[in-house]
Amino acid sequence: MALLLRGTMTAIGPGTPTGGRRATWGALGLLVLASAIWLQCSDDDGGPTGPGLPPRTYVMGFSGLPPRPDINLTIQTINLWATRADAALILSEPPWASLIAGAAPDSLVRGDQLGLANYYRSKGLRIIASVDPTNGLNRASESQALVDAGRSLTEPAIQQLYRRYVTALDTLIHPEYLSVASETNLIRAIAPPALYAAVVAAGNGAAADVRAVDPTVKIFGTVQVEVAWGKLVPNGSFVGVDQDRTDFPFLQVLGLSSYPYLGGFTDPDSVPTDYYSALTTGNPLPEMVIEGGWASDSAGVAGTPEKQDRYITRHEAILDRAQAIGWFQITFTDLDVANFPVPPGTSLGPFAHLGLVDKDLAPKPALAEWDAAFRRLRE
Repeated sequence: MALLLRGTMTAIGPGTPTGGRRATWGALGLLVLASAIWLQCSDDDGGPTGPGLPPRTYVMGFSGLPPRPDINLTIQTINLWATRADAALILSEPPWASLIAGAAPDSLVRGDQLGLANYYRSKGLRIIASVDPTNGLNRASESQALVDAGRSLTEPAIQQLYRRYVTALDTLIHPEYLSVASETNLIRAIAPPALYAAVVAAGNGAAADVRAVDPTVKIFGTVQVEVAWGKLVPNGSFVGVDQDRTDFPFLQVLGLSSYPYLGGFTDPDSVPTDYYSALTTGNPLPEMVIEGGWASDSAGVAGTPEKQDRYITRHEAILDRAQAIGWFQITFTDLDVANFPVPPGTSLGPFAHLGLVDKDLAPKPALAEWDAAFRRLRE
């Protein structure tokens, strides 16, 4: 799902007609910074506290993805979740067409992601950034933008563009955490070996380039939890993430992508509490959930509002056992499928109803559970 969402965020950036006009984060800079003066901001201590609640070890947050592509709705969405978060996700697919055409990476970041980062910081939100060179809806394939351009990540020149873009994003945005490779175990399992080798090369190269200019950012990559547990193949068994840690030795954090309902779980309470902690047993590494959740309505995958509500509570227990450092959902809202662009041959499928509010921003039961978790003091 991740790449589709990143591509959509890019689509509402520079040069995109929205509501009869052209709007960019850069052009909105003065507006959003002014609005931040009166908007309630989340505090550095994890928001409101509740008596007797145990502390949480993780920051919480979302990306700015709206229910449908509209810059004003994006701002409304962010304003709605920013009061119940202490961190924000910036998710980027490299703007391949512009990079291939020779555009400077730093200019592209200034024109698209920097304004968003400034808006998040005006609300007191920490920033976690992730750049993904592959196809988030189909990990067996290249980025659709590269396919359309007749290019491939397997080309050293394309890997170099990726490295330059990631370095520019880190240099200009200064996130606290930066992911440079996504769902690597899933790519290894289903993509051609040459594509996985390219992800290894591009990810390690980007990590080295960033580290050369930024000694403080925490660099990481993500794995797909259901793959690590063998849940996406019939009669699969636990395989862990040792190969990922070997292939990406720079990892300072293990990023997690987890959709248990896609791995055969039909009840949230059946997900084991060591679902995350087992991945690092005997070889500790901080863990951060970057994407995931439980759908409230998804045919064939046991999605109901009640189960989504219970999953938030169960997920807290899983995160607590792992002593996780981050809990993010890409989507705060459901997606308006009828008005949401998707690449040819793809579908939102079971990912359209992961939000804690619906496509019209009305709260679902799970929102109250999220808010209760957020009210816990953060260590």
